[in-house]
Amino acid sequence: MQIPAELLYSSDHEWVARSGNTIRMGITDYAQDALGDVVFVQVPSVGAKVAKGDSFSEVESTKSVSDIYAPVSGTISAVNSALDSSPELVNSDPYGEGWICEITLSDDSEISELLDAAGYSALTGG
Repeated sequence: MQIPAELLYSSDHEWVARSGNTIRMGITDYAQDALGDVVFVQVPSVGAKVAKGDSFSEVESTKSVSDIYAPVSGTISAVNSALDSSPELVNSDPYGEGWICEITLSDDSEISELLDAAGYSALTGG
């Protein structure tokens, strides 16, 4: 299981890469492995407001449908439209081409509540 050291993680198995006042996020390698083959990703709408901890997207696999929870509060500023035709990118490259969306932060302090790689590794049994 990959847990890149440069990323932050939520206890709901989302990863976060910060760039200034914006984060890019997706689901972790652990989460995609647990889901199995991803067949559909419902990406949020650009401009939508999200609150930390709220469900705002779904990933459907051959096994189940799972909610995606906002790791931070803010406004959706970009979505990965490649997932419309290639949802399997979440499986093959969860930390790269399989990203789900970008969120412009509304509360910078929420970043400090996320886990580092060591914390996430401990959460998942590493």
